Amino acid sequence: MQEDNVAAADMANGRDDAGYRSRFVSAADGLVLHLRDYGPIDSALTPVVCLPGIARTAYDFHDLARALSGAETPRRVLALDYRGRGLSQHDRNWRNYDIGIEMDDCLAAMTAMGVHQANFVGTSRGGLVTMAIAAARPTAIRAAVFNDIGPVIEPKGLMRIRGYVGKLPVPRDFTQAVEIMQTISDKQFPGLDDEGWMKLARGTWQEKDGKLVPVYDPALLKGLAGLDLEKPLPPLWTLFAALSHAPLLVLRGAHSDILSNETLREMEKRHPACETHSVPGQGHAPLLDGEAAARIVDFIAGVETGASTSQPDTKPPATGPEPSMPRADGFVSGGGAHEEQSTIKD
Repeated sequence: MQEDNVAAADMANGRDDAGYRSRFVSAADGLVLHLRDYGPIDSALTPVVCLPGIARTAYDFHDLARALSGAETPRRVLALDYRGRGLSQHDRNWRNYDIGIEMDDCLAAMTAMGVHQANFVGTSRGGLVTMAIAAARPTAIRAAVFNDIGPVIEPKGLMRIRGYVGKLPVPRDFTQAVEIMQTISDKQFPGLDDEGWMKLARGTWQEKDGKLVPVYDPALLKGLAGLDLEKPLPPLWTLFAALSHAPLLVLRGAHSDILSNETLREMEKRHPACETHSVPGQGHAPLLDGEAAARIVDFIAGVETGASTSQPDTKPPATGPEPSMPRADGFVSGGGAHEEQSTIKD
């Protein structure tokens, strides 16, 4: 019955969301998480786990998930709504909107779905969660795709995001919602067409009780408000190094203010199997449809067949202190000591 209600709500929002099953699982603290489950459960191919940006949901991966799960040889795809986003339950404690907790939630959802290793696709914050998983449980990651995110996050972009998360006006309909998105993101997406703007709008608001409301808990703003963006944020190269065993594709929006070209080039130098792809006419973060989705599909297929253009470091992870892990009050090492004080909330 709950899945029927979800499907009805999606239809009311004008979404073409056929082809997935809504799943509800419990986090370690009992909070209810929602994820979309595309494709055959018994596919022989390595599944894909999709992790969205800070104020986004599983909806953003629909086109990509359909392409992966509807291929000639279909693949299972899981797209997660973080706690406080989409159809997942809101957390009464806003401090739990934290990368470390979201990492635990993702691993719990994977376990509940019987998935122990996957190809990860992380948009923005989703890439940070992927890096955290690589440090905590490297065997969970077969390959990774980062959508406009890297170990160095530009403060200018975070300042822009902080300027609208939890502060957007309430549109009367999706036509006005598109106008609002164009007002706040026109410089980021000069090449976006009408369909693309509508996708951004429908991934930002949802219809509830006859009106449009944000797809996320407005309390997310509290975590962003405490960031000191007047100084550079600590880089996350230690976490990034934990991905050296996995082939990596990095997408960057040509107009991105979160992932710089300099950081992208450094990622290529440091990772033994890093491929890159630029998305023209878009900024942070590119829509995963069309050419961008096709590039990801080809990359993941190449990983499966061993035809990727470069080879990862297959050496076992180095022993010693664990890399710093993101937590609400800073980056906490595996031993519990604060090594890099920051609160990355992208």
